[in-house]
Amino acid sequence: MRQNAPMGMTRRALLGVVGATAFAAGCGDASPGPPVARVSSQPSPQPPTVRFDAATVTERVTAELTRFLSRTPENPQHPTYAGAVALVTIAGEPVLHVAVGDALRYGAGPVELPVSQRVPMREDAIFDLASITKVYTALLLLQQIDRGHVTLDTPVVSVLPEFAGPGKAAVTVRMLLTHTSGLPVGATLSGSTAAARRASVLATPLISGTTPGTVYRYSSVGLMIAAYLVEKVTGQGFDEALRTGLLEPLGLRETGFLPPRWLEPSVLRARVAATDARSSRGLLRGVVHDDVANRLGGIAGHAGIFSTAKDVAAIGHLLLNGGALGGTRILAEQTVRDMLTNANAGLPAVDPDRPQRSADHGLGVVLNQPWLMGNLSTVDTFGHTGFTGTSLVVHPPAQLVLVLLTNRAHPNWSWANPDPVRVSIANLVAGGLSRS
Repeated sequence: MRQNAPMGMTRRALLGVVGATAFAAGCGDASPGPPVARVSSQPSPQPPTVRFDAATVTERVTAELTRFLSRTPENPQHPTYAGAVALVTIAGEPVLHVAVGDALRYGAGPVELPVSQRVPMREDAIFDLASITKVYTALLLLQQIDRGHVTLDTPVVSVLPEFAGPGKAAVTVRMLLTHTSGLPVGATLSGSTAAARRASVLATPLISGTTPGTVYRYSSVGLMIAAYLVEKVTGQGFDEALRTGLLEPLGLRETGFLPPRWLEPSVLRARVAATDARSSRGLLRGVVHDDVANRLGGIAGHAGIFSTAKDVAAIGHLLLNGGALGGTRILAEQTVRDMLTNANAGLPAVDPDRPQRSADHGLGVVLNQPWLMGNLSTVDTFGHTGFTGTSLVVHPPAQLVLVLLTNRAHPNWSWANPDPVRVSIANLVAGGLSRS
């Protein structure tokens, strides 16, 4: 079993005292797509000094991530994943970054590869983020609200007439982002052309008997529709909107749809984490795991973005900083406050996979969910998960971002539940925090 050593820590981080610094991923010099605003460099509000026992927590996180490379009491039949990367930053400074296991361990079949043919996991590995894509979609749609193109209360059908159907006139932009639209979790695609498949997504009916705005029910379809809204009001393809609205302004050069378009083949082979190895599509590596996103061309509002832990952490710090990062403002501060406020207070939640969860949700992010956040969960903590084994947790009380990227879908997503390791790592990180 291969284990990769954690990156070298600064003396300051090893001593455990962390102050506010600029997050390097937000300091790129790429030219932003208009109309992203530049803002003056002003210090972020300073939290109380946060102490983090980096050396101890790094050792414990590495051991715990390694434990899940084998069968565990939590997942007794199979390993939880072939490999994983964890990154923790506080006030923009990395205090923990480790990689364990393999980015590629199985060939199509699946067949376990000889050690000599495996690809070790790296700290800069590139993962299929799966549903963390929804956070990026929410950011892009909220930008259009800032620019006055739509509002949270705009009926979707008023912008996308093809969205028409029984009860759907009541569905608003807000409901798409809070998963209260009444749309089902997945879409049934039909047609042999991109236009026909897009039309089938837009024609998706509401779940029978539902009333929009009254129940939290997770829906990937809602974020597919949100991406179509972005395309309609910007006049851009969704991948182009992502590039000009977020990636270039923030200098996120290792994030995007369809990695073979922007990665050299040698980089793809060395750094991209594999997912499924037993589907009719063969071994998936650099190709979106989600079948619907794949049939939509690999570009969709609910899944399809690939990225590194460092680039994902930049999104967390963007929101911690009120919508600006590295001198670039992406969202208005009030929009970020709205995004991170519980929009579903008092609503019931329907989630067969996690029946005890609450409906707490902002505009594109989950809030205060212990099944994901463990002891980092508070009323202010936000984040998202991805089906491939990815997760982002942001803990504002400590200006902390935890990114955990695993390839739990390699070679078979049904082998393991990714939630136990998410909670375990969050608890270890929370246990390393103290204040002075």
